[in-house]
Amino acid sequence: MSDTAPRPGRDCSVRRFYRCGVAYFDAASAAPLHPVARQALLASLDEGWADPARLYREGRKARMLLDAAREAAAEAVGCRADEVVFTSSGTRAVHTGIAGALAGRRRVGRHLIVSSVEHSSVLHSAEAHEAAGGTVTRVGVDRTGTVDPSAYAAALRPDTALACLQSANHEVGTVQPVAEVAGACRAAGVPLLVDAAQSLGWGPVEGDWSLLAASAHKWGGPSGVGLLVVRKGVRFAAQGPVDERESGRAPGFENLPAIVAAVASLRAVRAEAAQEALRLRELTARIRARVPELVPDVEVVGAPGHRLPGIVTFSCLYVDGEALLHELDREGFSVSSGSSCTSSTLTPSHVLKAMGVLSEGNVRVSLPAGVDEEDVERFLDVLPGTVAGVREKLGAPTPATVVRSRELVVDSLGKRCPIPVIELAKVIGDVPVGGTVRVLSDDEAARLDIPAWCEMRGQEYVGEEPAPRGTAYVVRRVS
Repeated sequence: MSDTAPRPGRDCSVRRFYRCGVAYFDAASAAPLHPVARQALLASLDEGWADPARLYREGRKARMLLDAAREAAAEAVGCRADEVVFTSSGTRAVHTGIAGALAGRRRVGRHLIVSSVEHSSVLHSAEAHEAAGGTVTRVGVDRTGTVDPSAYAAALRPDTALACLQSANHEVGTVQPVAEVAGACRAAGVPLLVDAAQSLGWGPVEGDWSLLAASAHKWGGPSGVGLLVVRKGVRFAAQGPVDERESGRAPGFENLPAIVAAVASLRAVRAEAAQEALRLRELTARIRARVPELVPDVEVVGAPGHRLPGIVTFSCLYVDGEALLHELDREGFSVSSGSSCTSSTLTPSHVLKAMGVLSEGNVRVSLPAGVDEEDVERFLDVLPGTVAGVREKLGAPTPATVVRSRELVVDSLGKRCPIPVIELAKVIGDVPVGGTVRVLSDDEAARLDIPAWCEMRGQEYVGEEPAPRGTAYVVRRVS
């Protein structure tokens, strides 16, 4: 199907969430621009172009727009207007918030706490903090991607300057226990920064948090607008050169039209959120239930219940993630992946790795508000054949090709995900029950995917051993 040819019965001029003929299922990366955002942006280009710091008429008009946007943002977040700062992106909000809070509490200490599944902007800030001599504790998660509040409480120390926790995970949709973690941090006198980028469009973040960061393009606002909230009483020292704008925390001329559009769209999506959340939860529950029925050797990941409405993620054995995404795109579906099998990286997604789940053949479906049920059904119709086609091209095992000696060695050196797992699956039936297979691999993804394969297939993962080249992953046949 052509990317530009409209499907029968669809008026592409009135659909806001699709390229003609293509279902956009990657709203967690960037939600399509909301119609209200577009209207507010165009109106603000005429009314909000002047410098809001000036006293003449055009400047006062711009200042009124900026103040109104700040008030509306504060209402949506649940904070005071003078606690809201507009930044150039969500990533900039995270970097500014972490650096400012750490600097403001430097006399307390230089210890930072983050979860192992935070967005890369948080983890990059943590790495920079370590490089500058600070210390970082990374709190692990369970197989659903959820942190244990008691683990955060245990990580708190007298020299802890700041803790960070996302409100919900961007790859698997798991909602984190922010209120409980915030309570533990508050009791210890430690501020908690919440990355609310994925969840703010669905509602305010509960709990006694201290700082919050978010990004407009996640809820249908224009890109290039971030929110940073710093509660009164939080010690904060802006880093780098400052000026008089945005309380000295985001220097430079404000992108007023984009800010107005961002806040207008936030209010609009919030008004639709309760009803749309019910519909999207039903659709993602349908995908979670039917994908394992339609496609063999699939692991659905993330919390089954406590998750964002529109995100569902699954991983397919014996599949190259990049090839699968390309094939789905050819079928008219724009989806994302946390798989290690991409042209940009040869390492697994840090989120999937921290969860200890399968990373190969990973697909994240994140449905935008207003998505058609028929597109979800069409995706479920197309997926089994698409996965089977990719597996066939890679020579993946099928029941007809797996054959029912004490130890085998599989040399997968120089081969990338998912080939080592495919070769393991082909020979596991050639050893008797109790026998072992040693897979030699120099692909980092094998360290995650071979144990995940063992768990899915009911085999015993013995462990890894050093090898002259790469690593030997030892698997014992159980059945």
